[in-house]
Amino acid sequence: MKFLITGGAGFIGSAVVRHIIQNTEHEVLNVDKLTYAGNLESLISVADHPRYHFSQTDICDRAALDQLFSDFQPDVVMHLAAESHVDRSISGPFAFIETNIIGTYQLLEASRSYWGSLAEKGKAAFRFHHISTDEVYGDLEGTTDLFTETTSYSPSSPYSASKASSDHLVRAWNRTYGLPVVVTNCSNNYGPYHFPEKLIPLMILNALQGKALPVYGNGQQIRDWLFVEDHARALYVVATQGVVGETYNIGGHNEKANLDVVHAICQLLEELAPNKPEGIQFYQDLITYVKDRPGHDVRYAIDASKIKAELGWVPEESFETGLRKTVEWYLSNTEWVQHVQSGEYQSWLSTQYQG
Repeated sequence: MKFLITGGAGFIGSAVVRHIIQNTEHEVLNVDKLTYAGNLESLISVADHPRYHFSQTDICDRAALDQLFSDFQPDVVMHLAAESHVDRSISGPFAFIETNIIGTYQLLEASRSYWGSLAEKGKAAFRFHHISTDEVYGDLEGTTDLFTETTSYSPSSPYSASKASSDHLVRAWNRTYGLPVVVTNCSNNYGPYHFPEKLIPLMILNALQGKALPVYGNGQQIRDWLFVEDHARALYVVATQGVVGETYNIGGHNEKANLDVVHAICQLLEELAPNKPEGIQFYQDLITYVKDRPGHDVRYAIDASKIKAELGWVPEESFETGLRKTVEWYLSNTEWVQHVQSGEYQSWLSTQYQG
């Protein structure tokens, strides 16, 4: 099979690419615009593999997409390309509208055109897998409920609103045009190769440098944490075994308050990196409370029983085992971290791929 994966140089996308190349016999075309969070250094382990291909392409460029479909002839599209940082969506929402809504529309239309050109056997086998977030469901504050596949949408931020819009477009293209789609909504991912603007890598790297560990509000916002390699396995299962038209929620069964996550990171660093920056007695002394994010949802939690019952997927990592692996990875991959923090990875990219 041939997989066209958008956003394959991003955090989750690169995990999916690595999983497919390293654990299957399938071919992958990674389509990524290489914005600030796209990092091909996360794919060095597969970059020279004969079944891996890369195209630096903007999903908003319909002509370029049509050419890629014509040349590569994919059996599966896995759509992970997205602007994904809530804070950035609040300060600059246009990029989220452009990529997450317009880009999804262009990809759907390119997919529909290509799918329509296939013979009946190819049409029946083709899948468009749209990867989304639990943030489209809104806030579970004050309840013990879990998000299910039928939970009503109530997005709170420009980011989650743009992802909700893209979800609706994908389902509409299935119902209106018959495009064979599957949709997944996941909880908060963490793990190796995570861009350091997100909570867990930011806390790890700030602590190691003796910088403040900024916690929004009182730090009691609850998230369900999903190890990215578990997520990659789940996405592959859905793309290859999911039922057309269905939605599958993917979660790690690990509800944790943000403050508890930060404390857990500090405790691991006390064990794994005891030589602290000068003047720091305990890593947790670096915790600083800052003004809460506008419209900050208090609690997300995923009911992942459907994907377990119907497709047999369950997470392999607990939060404790996954967090330890994550901290150990950042401690062992200082060159990757340094390149990201300095921006050097973008210079490196320009020497690897021209055009």
